[in-house]
Amino acid sequence: MINIAKNIYTYRELITALAWKNIVVRYKQAYLGILWAVLKPVMLMLIFTLVRSFVGIETGDIPYPVLTFAALLPWIFFQESASEGVSSVTSNAALIKKIYFPREVFPLTAMVTKLVELFISFLILAGLMVYYKMMPTLYVIWVPAIILYTMIVALTISFFGAALNVYYRDVAQALPVALSLLMYGSPVIYPLSLVHKKLIEEQAAGAWSNDLYTLYTLNPLAGIIDSFQRVMLKGIPPDFDAIYPGLTLTLVILPFSYLFFKRAENWFADVI
Repeated sequence: MINIAKNIYTYRELITALAWKNIVVRYKQAYLGILWAVLKPVMLMLIFTLVRSFVGIETGDIPYPVLTFAALLPWIFFQESASEGVSSVTSNAALIKKIYFPREVFPLTAMVTKLVELFISFLILAGLMVYYKMMPTLYVIWVPAIILYTMIVALTISFFGAALNVYYRDVAQALPVALSLLMYGSPVIYPLSLVHKKLIEEQAAGAWSNDLYTLYTLNPLAGIIDSFQRVMLKGIPPDFDAIYPGLTLTLVILPFSYLFFKRAENWFADVI
């Protein structure tokens, strides 16, 4: 983590320049420009709201559209940061062959690019909160920490996946599919409180209920999404019991992921 932070500071200008290039290239000839970045969460929100009208999902006092959009905001940031981070090394093959600098700059750049789109999504969420007459409380100060946690999770996947993708290009194709499946194992369409109610309060799985809930919260996105909804919409602090399992798992895996990336980068220029 110290090396990652050091490289972010040392190569901050390069990361900023590459991120700006990515944004310009992505939306250069798009009529709606960067607004395409918010169409995905908005469309998913509308689809999930339609599905919920048939299925029925308990959301308490929080309107379902704003609740699910608040879930999609960190989820899509994570999903796209991880997906683009995995393909970031191979997509910059020409630059890798010309000059040396720490290759972790590429996954970091992919994530910085998505921060711009995340900011726009925040504006949409703010508009929804105004529409539903919802005001954030002091607990909104947790948002930067939640976003930072999301970035760490995305980097954990990006480092390992980017290194592996240099040698096996199927990784970049398989990851979006895997992450799409993971969405249904994360509290995006339904709130974490519903999972907690079924497994912890009602013991729906019998003797396995507590273990299954712990297994569910090993997914870092469970704690991230729930915490974001709690501090932004409900005006209550994060549920640390839901955060600790995923955070512990992430902090254990991250050093190995980064070490694997650094070991593999010595041969990037030869293989790519």
